[in-house]
Amino acid sequence: MRYWSDPTYRRWLLWATLGLGFLLVNVNRLSTAVLAEDLMAAFDTTGGQLGTLHAIFFWVYAVMQIPTGILADRIGPRRTAAIGGAVMNVGVVWFALADSYSSALLARGLVGLGGSVLFVCILRFCANWYRADEFATMNGLTFAVSGFGGILATTPLAVVVDAIGWRSAIGWLGIVGLVVAVLIFVLVRDAPEAAGLERIDNVPDQPTLTTSELRANLGAVLGDRWIWVVSIMLFCTTGVNLTMFGLWGVPYVVQTYDVSVTFASAFTLLGGLGLVVGPPAVGRLSDRLGRRVELMVAGAVGFVVCFGSIAVVGDPPLPVVGAAFFGAGILVGASLLGYAIAKERHPDSASGISTGTVNAAGFFGAATLPTVMGWALDAYWTGEVVGGARVYTEFGYQLAFGVATLAAAVALGCTLWLYRQKHAHESVTTTPTSSE
Repeated sequence: MRYWSDPTYRRWLLWATLGLGFLLVNVNRLSTAVLAEDLMAAFDTTGGQLGTLHAIFFWVYAVMQIPTGILADRIGPRRTAAIGGAVMNVGVVWFALADSYSSALLARGLVGLGGSVLFVCILRFCANWYRADEFATMNGLTFAVSGFGGILATTPLAVVVDAIGWRSAIGWLGIVGLVVAVLIFVLVRDAPEAAGLERIDNVPDQPTLTTSELRANLGAVLGDRWIWVVSIMLFCTTGVNLTMFGLWGVPYVVQTYDVSVTFASAFTLLGGLGLVVGPPAVGRLSDRLGRRVELMVAGAVGFVVCFGSIAVVGDPPLPVVGAAFFGAGILVGASLLGYAIAKERHPDSASGISTGTVNAAGFFGAATLPTVMGWALDAYWTGEVVGGARVYTEFGYQLAFGVATLAAAVALGCTLWLYRQKHAHESVTTTPTSSE
């Protein structure tokens, strides 16, 4: 009974309920890696078209992030997340039933529309239920949930698809998701007071904002140079990881090493495991040390190395590929500290807008890079089709990983800018002023 009546305990149940909805978002957005060959055969697509089918989720998702932040700040995370979950899973069922490329494209866009609200709603929920010095930790744990969803979208999904077919597997996923949306509406509350509980010590009050206050917060966020640099960084790191683990990673391993889809999915599963381990560990370390930018620089260096090692060699030994994917999953946790920076630079009342803005950039990256890499691969198509799917050359995949490495290098440049700005500010604030 104490678990239900004590807000410091109950918040974990509510966070887990929202987290289950977010887990399903990640299963859906990364499922196209395992389904790639089935989708190419079912809808007779090129690499560029498949990249667009994958990316439409992220285009819609990205466009919705600032509106989602406004909704979460204005009407609360509970209602926003419940409605979004219902919309997403209607789209999932539609996608499973789609009989043409255009229908599948529209269905996946609807999945992106509904799924777009869950992450920002969780962050807004955490701002209401957790202290500021717990935020990076909760951000990391939330991304661990996404990593677990990514794991389910690899080998486990491949096994289920082999057993019952991709349409049945995705259809049942949508039905489960509709049940979760109902649970979010029934169980979750926006704040301890809304649940009839006492406020948690040191958690700031989060009042409902007026339209003018929302407009002022949005203007302040969009006028902040740090927000733009963090956004570019997340465009690159989030975009690369979601593209490789969510689309091209499995076909790369299948076609370069001549292995089955189920076997190849184990390598993107390693990326998901890295995402489970890295963000919580980095977030906790950051909260304990009180450091953000230094950890981001170190992580960005490693991120460049992970993808660069494959871009340069093309077909390194499979253990190297596994280590690179696992490392990239871990190290993206450092870039996710950008969410904490965005939140800390603006008032608590703007937490939904500030985190939603930088989150949008990450998903614009995830929307852009799949199609760009698909074009690169199509340029080096062998002309061969196996099981309805195009076969690409090793050099084509090297070029795709070269795009990923370039994006990682841009992210590194962003973290170095943040580092210089931080230390320039510290030197100014600690320099004593001379008296006249």
